[in-house]
This record gives sequence, C-alpha cells and structure tokens, in this order.
Amino acid sequence: MSWHASVLTLFPEMFPGPLGISLLGKALEKNLWSLDVRDIREHGLGKHRSVDDTPAGGGPGMVMRADVACAAIDAARATHPGFPSLYLSPRGRPLTQSRVRELSAGPGVLLLCGRFEGLDQRAVEARSLEEVSLGDFVLAGGEIAAMALIEACVRLIPGVLGAEASPTEESFENGLLEYPQFTRPQSFEGRDVPDVLTQGNHKEIAKWRRSEAEALTRKVRPDLWALYEKKKP
Repeated sequence: MSWHASVLTLFPEMFPGPLGISLLGKALEKNLWSLDVRDIREHGLGKHRSVDDTPAGGGPGMVMRADVACAAIDAARATHPGFPSLYLSPRGRPLTQSRVRELSAGPGVLLLCGRFEGLDQRAVEARSLEEVSLGDFVLAGGEIAAMALIEACVRLIPGVLGAEASPTEESFENGLLEYPQFTRPQSFEGRDVPDVLTQGNHKEIAKWRRSEAEALTRKVRPDLWALYEKKKP
C-alpha cells in the first residue's frame, strides 16, 4: 500500500502543482505515493456554500467555521482512518526533518489548509489537529505549506529518489547542515574545487565534508550547533 496524502483545501485546482512534476511526479505515476484533494466548500452551508464567518469579538477578516472544517475532516477520516491530521498554521510547531521522517514512515497524512484569518479554535481542539508551521512567516493560505510538507515526506519513500543513499547526507539528517557541493569545471572565476575532493581519498573526503558541515552549521545556525554539541559523545 503506497503512502497517501489527503489534502483539504478551498482551492483544489492548486494540486498537484509542483508535486506532479520531476521525480515526485514520476513516483506519483508509478503509485509509489498517492494524492487526493478535497474541496472544503463541498461541506459549506447554504446556497453559496459558505465556509467562513466574522471573528467573534470583532476584528478584520473572516474565520473558517468549525462545523464546516470538522465535516470536511470527518469525511476524509472516513476514507483514511488513523492518518495524522495536520493543520498548516504559522502558530504551529516548526516542521523538522525528524517529524518528516516519522510522517513518511507512516501510511500517510491528512492536511487541512487554512485561509482567511485562521480556523475556529474549536475545530482544532475537537479534531485534535496537530498545528505545523514552516517558519516564522505568514502565507495567504496553507496550500504552499502543504505541498512543501508532502514533498519532504515523499522524497524519503524508497524508490522516489535516484540515489537511495542521498538523503542520509543532507541537511538536518545528522544534526548538521549539508557540506558544500562542487562539480565541473575545476576552476570557475578564480575559484577552484577543493583539492581534497579531486584526489580520490575517500577517508579524507569524508573528514573534510564533516569539518565543513560543522563549520557551516556553527556559523549559519548556532541553534542547531548548540543541539549538535550536546549530542556529541
């Protein structure tokens, strides 16, 4: 049974989008993973399928209704019971590579894409939604964030990437950012490929890559470096 993503959105036409091209698109065609996109508005109220209302207590914008959101979630859960249910929200916990690995190793995910000023808190609580954020910034909706999360999970599925070993040396996999990469030409605008990478000594190459990864992490992400230092034997 392939890994599956079920997306709840007000804009189903946005999918599969970039998920349908390149290696992920080929994997989708090969049924290494699957996707279904559900229009939240199908559960909207009245003649115009209303999904939102004004915020309680006043304020700008609109808020997605709890009854509409929960009806959409329940319908998706009936088809995919037991899937982790995530709500893409800037106030959620930051998505990490370790969480991505956990999600990728499971049967799939159910993703709710928010819009407007957000989702009625009662829906978050009533359906035990896990709020997930891609970072300290705000998007117009959760669709782009959902695509990023799906891509992060799908690329870890065996057979999706060309080189099976490649994910193990990427940023965050060992607590460090990835070391710098180089290719031909040997010299470019006065900058040369480091000699150690051209001499065929794999032990020295591995040593250099580790050293560069540590130096880069220490410089660019002191928060990650502090965690890495604590975990070192």
